[in-house]
Amino acid sequence: MSTTGAAMAAITLSEDQLDPYVTHTPTRRRLTGPGLPGDSRLFTFEELCRQGLRTVGDSTGDTGGRLTAELRDQLVIGALLDPRGTAGESVLLDGATGAVTTTYFLYDRPDLMDRRPLAPSLTTLVRFATAADELAGLRGQFASYAGRYGPKAAAEASRHLLAVFEEGTGGEVPPFWKAAALIRPLALVAGPGAAPGLALDLPSRLLDQEFGPGRMWRFEDVDFPSTLTHEPTRRFLRETGLPEDDTLLHLDTDVPLPTLAEHYAYQGPEGFDPTRLPRRAAHLIRLGHLVVGNSLVVDGDTGEVLNWSEPEAALYPLNTDVSTLAFTLWLLHREKAMDATLSGELTTDAHDQLALTMIHTLSTIDPATTTTPPAHHYWTRAFLDEGCGVL
Repeated sequence: MSTTGAAMAAITLSEDQLDPYVTHTPTRRRLTGPGLPGDSRLFTFEELCRQGLRTVGDSTGDTGGRLTAELRDQLVIGALLDPRGTAGESVLLDGATGAVTTTYFLYDRPDLMDRRPLAPSLTTLVRFATAADELAGLRGQFASYAGRYGPKAAAEASRHLLAVFEEGTGGEVPPFWKAAALIRPLALVAGPGAAPGLALDLPSRLLDQEFGPGRMWRFEDVDFPSTLTHEPTRRFLRETGLPEDDTLLHLDTDVPLPTLAEHYAYQGPEGFDPTRLPRRAAHLIRLGHLVVGNSLVVDGDTGEVLNWSEPEAALYPLNTDVSTLAFTLWLLHREKAMDATLSGELTTDAHDQLALTMIHTLSTIDPATTTTPPAHHYWTRAFLDEGCGVL
């Protein structure tokens, strides 16, 4: 086992280390020659460095023969990564054919384990991962998109990325890569904030076109409490507004926006102890709620968007500001529309892989996605929870 480069640029194996596991000649050449990337944002192959080649059967310790014969001899070579670098679903290699698949290890029920296609070969896998990384960094074959933003740029990048994936799979693109081609370029829709104060500059009428003009709620100055002093936030809520989408966000539109302290004084649940409210509750403006017990609030001084968890009596970062909140809502609505067009293909075939793609995409435009622990970040939890129906 060897690595090259200071950042572990490549992971290679010797001919002896491949025996008797890998008999597929092109795969042997790949692993003894160029190797596998050690710095991919989508995958980690450190498993090879720690364990060497080992089979699924050895990894699960399945002595009862509950694994299928096909799965038992697959080789564990790595895992998918989330934007924080946390390993998830395992990546498998077929030593006889060179095909690459994924699986979740179910140590208590190995008989329920199965595989999902990822790439026909390691070379194709590396090429796909490189293309996805180049899109995220707007470099390499996607360098021409640097500085270009808006729906047209996103659509062109999506077609470009999908063409890369179709070339390597004969047009039968696995769900993981199809989701990447359709979703990840959407990060190009909004550019960096043109004016100081907000992270993103959303294209004019983007939200109206997505949700419909009748579903957008724009606030007036009389709706804002005096403690909402962050002018870029006031301007965004006044001029752009937020969608009234009951499946994602329930806005407070019946009365002027209350501070969190006012909400609990006049509208909160009976018997709630006000001493549990966060410090500066009078400077936290409640925009509405996400699900019962989770209030969407904005810091009146900084414009940061937070999730107030009533059961936990805790504040957690949600979005950098109202511009990234609006983009998140747009992204979720766009994904649902795409999935409907594809007859549910994205969510039915690989909900968890779609969720991972959504998290990667959101992290590109909003660092709150990666700086908040997953257990405390509402959007991350909602993406991953198939039962809640956000995706």
